[in-house]
Amino acid sequence: MDFETQTQKKKYRAGVFGDIYSVMMLPKELEIEKDVSVSVPSPLELRSQLPDFKAAFQDFMKVREVREFLSGALAGAMTKAVLAPLETIRTRMVVGVGSKNISGSFIEVIEQQGWQGLWAGNGINMLRIIPTQAIELGTFECVKRAMTTAQEKWSQEECPKVQNGPLSLSFSLSWISPVAVAGAAAGVVSTLACHPLEVLKDRLTVSHDVYPSLSIAISKIYKEGGIGAFYAGISPTLIGMLPYSTCYYFMYETLKKKYCNSKNKRSLNRPEMLALGALAGFTASTISFPLEVARKRLMVGALQGKCPPHMAAALAEVIREEGLMGLYRGWGASCLKVMPSSGITWMFYEAWKDILLPLKPGPI
Repeated sequence: MDFETQTQKKKYRAGVFGDIYSVMMLPKELEIEKDVSVSVPSPLELRSQLPDFKAAFQDFMKVREVREFLSGALAGAMTKAVLAPLETIRTRMVVGVGSKNISGSFIEVIEQQGWQGLWAGNGINMLRIIPTQAIELGTFECVKRAMTTAQEKWSQEECPKVQNGPLSLSFSLSWISPVAVAGAAAGVVSTLACHPLEVLKDRLTVSHDVYPSLSIAISKIYKEGGIGAFYAGISPTLIGMLPYSTCYYFMYETLKKKYCNSKNKRSLNRPEMLALGALAGFTASTISFPLEVARKRLMVGALQGKCPPHMAAALAEVIREEGLMGLYRGWGASCLKVMPSSGITWMFYEAWKDILLPLKPGPI
């Protein structure tokens, strides 16, 4: 009887485990019929319900603003890759490091660091210029388009007015230049977004021995002053950027429009873009160069153990030490860099826009 009881217990335990593990262990005649009314999605069907990232990316790339930002990034990267040596010499001369003339500074860099020294800080410069140019040119296009649309809308409708007794004030946008406003906005937005990269680039260029690599530069600058150290000189940078950026974009767009009207043509060819871009850069750089000198002094002043407290003090220090001509020290090197840089940037930017934004030609 005990034997039978043990056998029954074993069978019971087997039956329990069989029920627990799977219905596949049951005989076919005991299988429960499947409910065909309930449809269970297959793994392939579940996978097809996930978002189509490829289609989303394609739709994202079709947005006009995205293509304008991408055109600016590509144009900036290609320009800086070509003109990195001139940027190195210009920065050294502006902050007063080494020789005071272009040829002497060029030879000095080669003797001290070799040919690769002309590209010192170019890695961070590339990382800086790609977002900077993308934000700057993209913002310029967006703001210019928004301002132009607002002006057209307000010209068709009655301008808003404020009436206070006999005093009546009407607000009109007709006197505002969309290009000037867009240029100023482009400079301010790109500066706020990318100023830390500018600080890193200058430190790597001017003092390569103290900051031999990007990681060391980031670590040392953070230890010296925290996050605020990456925004050293932000106030004079913004002050200097406003006249430069406004004049730069206004000059290019104005020259472009007048030239096309005089030649009775819809658009510029590549050499004309190069020439007009260079002229716009030359004019803007000449007007704002004293502010650029003060900005550079504030940004790298800590390296020399003396940092002016503000922009006015930096300008006064330059005048006291070197006279009024000190405000334009390095101006020749700056123009030598800014003119080809501006021309090449516009040429590449317009070329990439033609590729990425193949729109029908319209009136200038």
